[in-house]
Amino acid sequence: AGSQVREVFDKINNLLSGKPVQSGGRTVSVTQHPQGLNFVCYKLAEKFVNQGEEEVASHHDAAFPIAVVASGIWEMHPQVGYLFLAHLHKKCPYAVPFYPALKEGTSMEEYQRILGYQIIDSKVEQQDSFLKRMSGMIRLYAAIIQVRWPYGNKQEAHPHGMAYGWRWIAQMLNMEPLTDVTATLLYHFLEVCGNALMKEYGEQFWKIMLFIQVQYIPRIEEITNTGQGGSLSRLKGFVEECLRQKDIPLPKGVLEPSFWR
Repeated sequence: AGSQVREVFDKINNLLSGKPVQSGGRTVSVTQHPQGLNFVCYKLAEKFVNQGEEEVASHHDAAFPIAVVASGIWEMHPQVGYLFLAHLHKKCPYAVPFYPALKEGTSMEEYQRILGYQIIDSKVEQQDSFLKRMSGMIRLYAAIIQVRWPYGNKQEAHPHGMAYGWRWIAQMLNMEPLTDVTATLLYHFLEVCGNALMKEYGEQFWKIMLFIQVQYIPRIEEITNTGQGGSLSRLKGFVEECLRQKDIPLPKGVLEPSFWR
């Protein structure tokens, strides 16, 4: 409920503003240590990214309540926003977007870590699990750029708004696609942010959708092996349907005004 989200926001905002806050049965304040505020900003930003790769990856509807808190905190405490991007880009370089190249002298295990794979006891995580986590973080990012904290200062611009969504998609389409990864992330990004991009950019956005259908999807098809096309067919179906309807549906879990009442 909106009241619960507001409670969470107020608690985090009070903590970052130096007010004493109840946590785990004790009263804590960032003023208790000279590095207290820096530490809390760092850990909070890390927590938001973790919620993307865990919560949002498993429950797509969770993206918007988490995003609206993250967006509001970013607006009032910009340092948290910069650290959020740093954690996000380290865990999910595709959010930049950037495909790290294998450098000379880098071991295969280290390279897979750079690509975002989790490695436990020298075992690399399964591709399904990797893609699920990456798409959770991309969905959270796609939600953050389009939502505002409803009780914030409406005069100010969004600290990291829709222009970044436009930039992300343009840069993504300027890069050579990667098997599985590109189709998956494009699909999840468009599903969450497509409606907002359509409203913001109108005809220009439809040109991008047409480019994806006519030129970019065939490039993904060229590098996709038989039996690997699940994410590709999802993207293809989504783009086709949107172009046919000349509309992009609202994403699941978007917060309607009634949510806050």
